[in-house]
Amino acid sequence: MKFLLESYGCQMNMAESVALENELIHSGIEKTENAEEADAVIINTCSVRKSAEDRIWGRLSYYGHLKKSRKLKLVVTGCMAERLQEDLKSSAPYVDAVIGTNEKLSIISYITDDRLDKAEKYTFEKSYYNEGDYSSYVPIMNGCNNFCTYCIVPYVRGREISRSVDEVLDEVRFLDRKGVKEITLLGQNVNSYNYDGVNFPGLLKLILKELNNIQWIRFESPHPKDFSDELIDLIATEERIASHIHLPMQSGSSRILKLMNRKADREAFIYLVEKMRKAIPDLSFATDVMVGFPTETEEEYEETLSMMEIMHPLEAFMYFYNLREGTPAAKMDGQIDEKTKGRRLQNLIDIQMERLFKEKETRVGQVCKVLVTGNTRDDKSKFLGRNEHNEMFSFASTCPLTAGKMVTVKAVGLKGNTYLGEMIDG
Repeated sequence: MKFLLESYGCQMNMAESVALENELIHSGIEKTENAEEADAVIINTCSVRKSAEDRIWGRLSYYGHLKKSRKLKLVVTGCMAERLQEDLKSSAPYVDAVIGTNEKLSIISYITDDRLDKAEKYTFEKSYYNEGDYSSYVPIMNGCNNFCTYCIVPYVRGREISRSVDEVLDEVRFLDRKGVKEITLLGQNVNSYNYDGVNFPGLLKLILKELNNIQWIRFESPHPKDFSDELIDLIATEERIASHIHLPMQSGSSRILKLMNRKADREAFIYLVEKMRKAIPDLSFATDVMVGFPTETEEEYEETLSMMEIMHPLEAFMYFYNLREGTPAAKMDGQIDEKTKGRRLQNLIDIQMERLFKEKETRVGQVCKVLVTGNTRDDKSKFLGRNEHNEMFSFASTCPLTAGKMVTVKAVGLKGNTYLGEMIDG
């Protein structure tokens, strides 16, 4: 028996898919990338944006057509399965099973003997490691208690649950022994972690004591309200915690932030950015930015543009508001038309890309550690890698390098968004 697994959405979905694949393989089911030879297809879905759901509907239609010519079990799991369970059953009758986030492991029993085992709550896997990876996700919590008015996550993922300290440390030790060089701690609101009185900075301190091979710790996705002084001080003093921080902005308008239920206004966000920048050497930011939230005026949109100038992130995940049924924002008056949302988003993207290129030019000349990710496509003597700030480098080496090796590189030029580098030490 063979399975094919497609995964969409956030890093947590990707990590859960790796864990599910490992369990399926351990159960004696063979993995394939070819739909034509799969006995079971599993689609791990996302519901954060309509575009993700639209793509999944298209994939379901493809597999529904494939089922007309051959025997195939089609399983839908993940957040879209939680949100649209009845719609999936009625609109896609060729789907054999719709299995929610908490029941993902029952996919194994369903594929092998048509048995669905219900789970009462979300459970963490022993490991989310994919054999041979030099970078690995470590989920430490699931769910969200914030209920931002535009967000479907609390409804499809549930309330916050923190993974036990012992389980997290066991996995970190395992990854360190495997030679992993970089870990990313995951949670929908990762810095609200709390297990038996151990908070997020406390967990980080315990993790740091276990590291030998692991060079960088990253974390996704934090909430600004949970960025304590203790956490900022720890990032500032511990070089193994990457100084590239994802800090979601969403909007630059205090009124819109209040409508979003983001728990902080424009002034509080700017204060946090400035405090972090002052405390943490060589800090860079990634952020999330939404335009076109209900009732957003042109003036409030301009406030978001000005906030981007203040923050000047190296990475920005930019999108316009997607109406998600079941969220408070979906019922708000003053929904913005698609044309206006599209115009605002494109303008934001254009400004960010122009500003980013200018900022990257100022960073030519930097000397930094780079984690090798592989060869370039056209020249096997040239390599690609990422630095602490998640910036891409292309550089030559006279000796073979393997993915996962850490080298020292100087940025001597810039081509697009990629630095051209000279390797100083390998």
